[in-house]
Amino acid sequence: MECNDILVRMSFCSQASRLKLLRGVIRDAADIAGLSDEQTNEVVLAVNEACMNIIQHGYSMKPDGVIDVEIAADEQALSFRLRDYAPVVDSENCVSRALDDVRPGGLGIHLIQSLMDESEFLSTPKGGGNLFQMKKYIRQEVA
Repeated sequence: MECNDILVRMSFCSQASRLKLLRGVIRDAADIAGLSDEQTNEVVLAVNEACMNIIQHGYSMKPDGVIDVEIAADEQALSFRLRDYAPVVDSENCVSRALDDVRPGGLGIHLIQSLMDESEFLSTPKGGGNLFQMKKYIRQEVA
């Protein structure tokens, strides 16, 4: 990924209140990339959910964890890379609960997979932690 493709890099502490700032940045990045309002809402929800998973499950709600976010765009997609420094996740164990199990929580993975065109854990970064990437393809709306 070339620097010209990178729209923004930011880091914030693992506090849910910080997600409001991130959502604004995502909306601006989606606008720059040319996403529709519907696509923008989808990426905001998916990235917010992924960060909440990091806060809840990676950092166990401890407020001093760090989340690094990189947002990039090219002609095909808007991409998000989320890096944390929590214990390494076994991606095989990251599954959504059954949709017919009606109760709060546990649907983050399902939401992310439904809203984004691609989502995957990348190789463990140097220094540990987790690196999660999501992509939303840029589709031109047909009038």
